[in-house]
Amino acid sequence: MNILLWIAQVLLAVSLIWSSTMKLFQPADKLAEMWPWTVENANLVKLTGVLDFLAGIGLVFPSLLRIQPKLTIYAAYGTIALMIAAGIFHIVRGEASQIGVNIFFAVFAVFIVWGRLKKAPITPKP
Repeated sequence: MNILLWIAQVLLAVSLIWSSTMKLFQPADKLAEMWPWTVENANLVKLTGVLDFLAGIGLVFPSLLRIQPKLTIYAAYGTIALMIAAGIFHIVRGEASQIGVNIFFAVFAVFIVWGRLKKAPITPKP
């Protein structure tokens, strides 16, 4: 179970960090080609880029370093909240067909919360 949780944590973290680098470093016109709504919501894109990055870091490093590993659980909870917000955003905009990734990421994050709380918690360094 510990190995499966590490795989889930790393895959989700890499995906979130990749997403954050796109949102933070791609020019707005390039992002608008993929996501037309970014033009009118540039600040929202930057905010979600920062949140994606923080969640990605939080999913791996506290557990890896065993310094406050409960922060990994909090990062997973934050990822769930972020994915719910993203899903609602897309539904409101009539883009419900695009929430599959949000659901997938949220399920991964729920698995991480469950696993790190119940099945394979990581103990902090003494």
